Amino acid sequence: MAFPTFAAWAATYGKTYNGDEAANREAIYNANMEKYEAHNADESQTFTMGENQFSDLTMDEFGALPIFGFSKPESGLANLGVHEHNGEELAASVDWRSKGAVTGVKDQGQCGSCWAFSTIGGLEGAWEIATGSLTSMSEQQLVDCSKANAGCNGGNMESAFSYEKGVNVATESSYSYTARDGSCKTSGYTTAVPRGGVTGYKSVGSSTSSLQSAINVGPVSVAIEADQNSFQGYKSGTITSGCGTNLDHGVTAVGYTSSYYIVKNSWGSSWGQGGYVYIGTSGNVCGIHSDASYPTVSGSVAV
Repeated sequence: MAFPTFAAWAATYGKTYNGDEAANREAIYNANMEKYEAHNADESQTFTMGENQFSDLTMDEFGALPIFGFSKPESGLANLGVHEHNGEELAASVDWRSKGAVTGVKDQGQCGSCWAFSTIGGLEGAWEIATGSLTSMSEQQLVDCSKANAGCNGGNMESAFSYEKGVNVATESSYSYTARDGSCKTSGYTTAVPRGGVTGYKSVGSSTSSLQSAINVGPVSVAIEADQNSFQGYKSGTITSGCGTNLDHGVTAVGYTSSYYIVKNSWGSSWGQGGYVYIGTSGNVCGIHSDASYPTVSGSVAV
């Protein structure tokens, strides 16, 4: 794979620098491309690496960006039980994108609101499966209003599902995303899911078969560790190692095959495979089994 020159890359991503900063960033970019080229030349690797919006950053700088933001929920949240695999036959593969239950890839920007995007990804899917209607829903409502979470300073999907039980969930277009904390709007927006439409959430058991069983029901909100080199430069293929299990990022598992989960990220469509990453199904890769949940909904209260 031939990587673009630094100048071509900077033009593509709209990057401008002051003074000596350009030379510094070019050196970092070139070092990253050398590293990615060596990775891609190693035939034992299961995924490829390449340029994206993070290519002018060191590993430490990438890990310090406010693009993560998952924090483990406090115990005592009232879930509706744990979804385990009870021996039922699982589909060989599932892809909720092809079934019309997944909206386009979104971009959380420089705000630690991944937990809100993960929550909304799960809810958009559950609501479409229950009602037949796919509606893009508001992450900003969660950032502003879910007080058990901390907006751009982080949160978790379980607390967000619990919040959405008691409110009218807003559409994306009527309560749009700003990538910063704002004051909570309790009216003046269009309702996507009426109060009572979200009835709670289920946690998912910590095994491959349990997560796949849950994905048979619909998209699942999952936490992973994403502050590693494998995510900074991920381009395509399946991540099977090299990402750790210290959960820091909320994403949405929207399908699987026998060898990987199909995971929707919230770093825009220029990252990864059109905004997606494939994570291996053999073991707890990137911590994907450690904190998974999905909302339960009642489509009978549809708008």
